[in-house]
Amino acid sequence: METAIASSTHAGAGAPPRVDTFVFDLDGTLLNTLPDLVALTNAVLRECGFPERTTDEILGFVGNGVKALMYQAVPADADEAAVEAAMGRWKELYPQYGHKLTKAYAGIPETVAELKRRGARLGVLSNKFDAGVQDVIGTYLPGLFAVAHGESADIPRKPDPAGLLRTIAELESVPERTAYVGDSTGDVAVARNAGTLAVAVSWGYHAAERLREASADLVIDDPRMLVDLMG
Repeated sequence: METAIASSTHAGAGAPPRVDTFVFDLDGTLLNTLPDLVALTNAVLRECGFPERTTDEILGFVGNGVKALMYQAVPADADEAAVEAAMGRWKELYPQYGHKLTKAYAGIPETVAELKRRGARLGVLSNKFDAGVQDVIGTYLPGLFAVAHGESADIPRKPDPAGLLRTIAELESVPERTAYVGDSTGDVAVARNAGTLAVAVSWGYHAAERLREASADLVIDDPRMLVDLMG
C-alpha cells in the first residue's frame, strides 16, 4: 500500500513523534454510524410520543453515550421517568435496527490493515456502549484490532483517561508510543489526559477548525497519513 500525504495541521513545533500504537475512536472516525443512530433514535421518539429530530440535531447529540443522546433528543420538559423509558427502549430496539446503514469511511479498512501488516498495535476505545462496539467492529472491521472497548462499568466515558490507559496497557504499550485517533474535541481531550499523541480526523462529525482550536497535535484529511506516523 502506498501512502499519500494529504493536507494536515500540526499544532506543535517540528514533526510529530513516531508511534507504533494506534487507538481509535469508533463513530465518526472509523465508521459512519450516524444514519443508523438517526433511524433508531427517531423510531424511539415516535413510539414514545415525542417529536422526531433532524439528522443535524442528532449529530449534535452523539459522542457521549446512549444516555446523553436520549436526554438531549427528548423534549426539554420530559420528566425523568419518560427519559429513562426512552433510553431503555433505545437499547431494546438496537438489535432490530443495528447497523444496516453503517459504512466504513473511505480508506479506513485498507489503512488499518496496512498498519497491522507493519506491526502496529491496534485498539478501539469508544463512548458507545460496549456490546455495540463489539458488534459493529466484528461486522465491518473484523480481525484488525487486538483490543476494543466501549463504555461499561469498568470503562468510563471519555475524556476520562482510564479507558485509554487500560487499552494501551492491554496492547502492551505506553502512552508515549501511542496515537489516539478521533473526530471530536473530547477525543483530543482524552489523548491529552492520557499523555498520547492527539490525532484528529477531518472527515468525521466535527469541524476540523474546532479540532485545531482544541489543540490537536495533528489534523488529517486522509487516513493513509497514519502510516507515516509509524516509527
